[in-house]
Amino acid sequence: MRYLPKSDVERRQMLSEIGVSSLEELFSQLPEAVRLNRPLAIAPGKSEYDIIEYFRDRGLENANGYASFLGAGVYNHYRPVLVDTVVSRGEFLTSYTPYQAEIAQGTLTTIFEFQTMICQLTGMDVANASMYDGSTAVPEAAMMAVRLTNRDKIVVARTVHPEYREVLATYSRHQGMPVSEAGYDAQTGKLDLDDLARQLDQDVAAVVIQSPNFFGVIEDVQALADLAHKNGSLLVFVFTEAVSLGLLRPPYEADIVAGELQSFAISPCYGGPFAGIMAAKEKFIRQMPGRIVGETKDTRGNRAFCLTLSTREQHIRREKATSNICTNQALIALMATVFMTVYGKEGLRELAEQNMSKAHYLASKVKPHFSGPFFNEFVVSANGRTPEQVNQALLEKKIIGGLPLRRFYPELGDAMLLCATEMNRREQMDAVAEAFA
Repeated sequence: MRYLPKSDVERRQMLSEIGVSSLEELFSQLPEAVRLNRPLAIAPGKSEYDIIEYFRDRGLENANGYASFLGAGVYNHYRPVLVDTVVSRGEFLTSYTPYQAEIAQGTLTTIFEFQTMICQLTGMDVANASMYDGSTAVPEAAMMAVRLTNRDKIVVARTVHPEYREVLATYSRHQGMPVSEAGYDAQTGKLDLDDLARQLDQDVAAVVIQSPNFFGVIEDVQALADLAHKNGSLLVFVFTEAVSLGLLRPPYEADIVAGELQSFAISPCYGGPFAGIMAAKEKFIRQMPGRIVGETKDTRGNRAFCLTLSTREQHIRREKATSNICTNQALIALMATVFMTVYGKEGLRELAEQNMSKAHYLASKVKPHFSGPFFNEFVVSANGRTPEQVNQALLEKKIIGGLPLRRFYPELGDAMLLCATEMNRREQMDAVAEAFA
């Protein structure tokens, strides 16, 4: 009954209610050729403890106990145990979204704190309640820029995460929003300023950059902002490695910031769910998608929270909605909020320093492909072999290697992207270096 919701008695009652005597009679109008007159070709049912044993065995086949040097937008960081303690509370775990917002004061409080911390992290004035993930935050930021500038073109750096660019292309296909890509410098790995300048014209609404970029290289945000603003375009700053903001200067020069918070105590978990962010200058607040929680006072003068802005089709007339985003990642964003609370400003800085130090130690053992400054990941050549061969050698040492770049950048066919975080030990990094020797 746990897995088969209808008993034979219930089936007979349902057939009787609609006036037929059997399943055969119910399906009699279907042609014989499309009817399956035999049992399904699947194994017979198992007991509950057999099923649990099966999945336990499959779980043991996973890469438990393996060191990982795989980054590329999803990073292996430590998750403080307090995170699960808080988010497992029934008040947070079972709630979906604050539709009756004033009643959901606990959820609104955590969202307000989340928004505040994101503003402190990014240097922006306002932040929304979170986005689905970093990849969907990028096209939402681009469409926001189009609304703000009354222009329709987007120029995106080729150093922005390739999957983020794919999502942007999907969004823009039917938006009347042409998207072009600016190349990168083959020596430094930074965005090519000359190529970007050639693409800027009076129709460009925004320039979308990422720093550290997909190659791990830190971009010159000030120079890129000056170039965009000189053209009357907005600068959209994207990040995938949130820990970098504990050490790098916040992107004050940007107009809109979109990013991914997976690094903040959100498990890699086979690719999701994650939590994206969007933050911006205060003057752009009414064009931000999603919802924004604000502080107010109740009828007794006590501090209270409410949905200040919800520019969504569920709350306002459809033609005035800034986005068709249905909700925010409240529970996942809460994980990031607890993480930021646990670490604090100094703790996050120390964590970022550990990441940078370990990545630079590893880079000293192998030769990075690009000369530009980097945070905790960098591109390296496979040194006469294929990235797959290197990764196979590492797997034999219980180490998950880097990401082969040929799929996204054919010109970097023998190169791979390596990442080192606080979770990697010196002997593991030495083993990786040995595989490249």
